[in-house]
Amino acid sequence: MERTARATSPAPNPPPGALPRPDAAVVRDALGVGVAVGLSGFAFGVTSAGAGLSVWQTCLLSLLVFTGASQFALVAALAGGAGPFAAAAGALFLGVRNTFYGLRLSQLLRLPGAVRPFAAHWVIDETTAVSLAQRDRRGARIGFTVTGLTLYVLWNLTTLVGALGARALGDTSAWGLDAAGPAVFLALLAPMLRTRTERAVAGLAVLLGLGLLPVLPAGVPVLGGARAAPAALCAEGRRGRGGGRGRAHSRSRKGGDA
Repeated sequence: MERTARATSPAPNPPPGALPRPDAAVVRDALGVGVAVGLSGFAFGVTSAGAGLSVWQTCLLSLLVFTGASQFALVAALAGGAGPFAAAAGALFLGVRNTFYGLRLSQLLRLPGAVRPFAAHWVIDETTAVSLAQRDRRGARIGFTVTGLTLYVLWNLTTLVGALGARALGDTSAWGLDAAGPAVFLALLAPMLRTRTERAVAGLAVLLGLGLLPVLPAGVPVLGGARAAPAALCAEGRRGRGGGRGRAHSRSRKGGDA
């Protein structure tokens, strides 16, 4: 009874008056995300093989790393001539965001301790987005599990197919498949940029990344683009303090006039 009550308890901060979604609706949405993104593993397999990695190296990356943005960043950096440490640094930085996802999901899902190490491997953009969109803990758990399982299986299968089929495609760079990963990532990111600060961070990161690309080794510009977040937040904080002083000054003037 206690486990059932916990599993069906409301998720933290649900929308006012929101009712739990039917399980079938959650499964449908989770399958849609898992299938749509999982098929792009083919692009990673082709890109990785075109960068010089063997089939088994490519498949191990998908099996053990399982975070598309980091995988694409790693093979793109290697293909651009970066050393393994520079390439790994860029991939590792992109993967750090999953740590913060995990902190949020641990509170939302409250999985048993024995399950958490395995569930941590599925903490990525897509599973986080589907889980947080649900209105209760049961729905979040279903969304996380179905999205993670579907995406993991499809991503690894299509990675293998892409790596094996890379030779048949010939010059993989001519197909532009290396753009599939970033395109999927941007499609997931765009709806989340709701505030002015979030859009400013994204825009500044793009400018920094493109500006540093010609002068820094491959894989390093993404680290420079990370400076966009503290810069934008610092500017936002200064504006907030300036606005607060302005309002305080206005109120003091009104009080003096009275």
